[in-house]
Amino acid sequence: MGADMAKRRNQKWKWYHLREILLHKADEQHPLSMAEIQNYLREMDIETDRKSVYDDIECLRQMGYDVVMEKQGRNYVYYLGSKEFELAECKLLADAVQASRFITEKKSKELIKKLTTFVSEYEARQLNRQLMLPGRIKSMNESIYYVVDELHRAIAENRQISFSYLQWNMAKELVEKKKKPYLVSPWNLILENENYYLLGYDGEEEIFKHYRVDKMKNIRILEEKRLGEDAFQNLDMEHFRQRTFSMFAGERKKVSLIFREEMVGILLDRFGKEISLFPAEEPGYAICHVDVAVSEMFYAWVFSLGGAVKIQGPEEVKEAYIHAMKKGLEEYR
Repeated sequence: MGADMAKRRNQKWKWYHLREILLHKADEQHPLSMAEIQNYLREMDIETDRKSVYDDIECLRQMGYDVVMEKQGRNYVYYLGSKEFELAECKLLADAVQASRFITEKKSKELIKKLTTFVSEYEARQLNRQLMLPGRIKSMNESIYYVVDELHRAIAENRQISFSYLQWNMAKELVEKKKKPYLVSPWNLILENENYYLLGYDGEEEIFKHYRVDKMKNIRILEEKRLGEDAFQNLDMEHFRQRTFSMFAGERKKVSLIFREEMVGILLDRFGKEISLFPAEEPGYAICHVDVAVSEMFYAWVFSLGGAVKIQGPEEVKEAYIHAMKKGLEEYR
């Protein structure tokens, strides 16, 4: 009885199963003949004949599906001409997902797997091959999507938030920066340098600050209304972005940096968790080797850390840094 009911249900939804066959089993390079379509339907325990398939194809067309019929030899073949997402669009979305640092590797795979449901099984292989491209430095915080959702809700409801903020330690662990929760008024989310940042107003200091979203946890939306509305209206967003975020551009080289251990979080944030860390001879210091674009912006970044991070080598990079610093000093003589 159960098998008969399932069979009748499949028969009733034959047009839907036909759509799934045309979507996932066929494309312009791999069209299906009528016989192949009927075989797929029979595998689903659906009774079929040519006339009923023609009727269902016409039904799909009336529903807006672009079912293409082309002559191939002595027979006709079928496929969906246009789909909700074309392969090129899915590739574009897959690239965007893969390139996003704030999307974890696990979530990237999940999202790209969902994209494959919009194309044929042959086209899906091209998206899956993209998934195996050399990996970029990705976020390790799987909860970021829920954090972003909560932040959007707090902004929409005009509420303050409290949260814990994390930082790296020498064991490459994210630990709370301070025990007391942060209290800020969320005003905007910024996507910069492939990371999500919250633009928040600190009511105590009466200034705007930025926070890496993947380092925020224990988000609580409070009853209190946001502070800093006038300051936000007068904020020059472009100037804030330029002052807060910088991008390095120049010739890429392998550079050794020696740094105080408490600076490990800054190094891991900038260059990713995959960099190797080695203890230095001097107690409280460590060494790492990083691939960087050597430029004045890179030198400015090193200088901005006030001696807590130093260039150890190669010698030409070290000498170029010294020259850049001397040149800068001469401007003030």
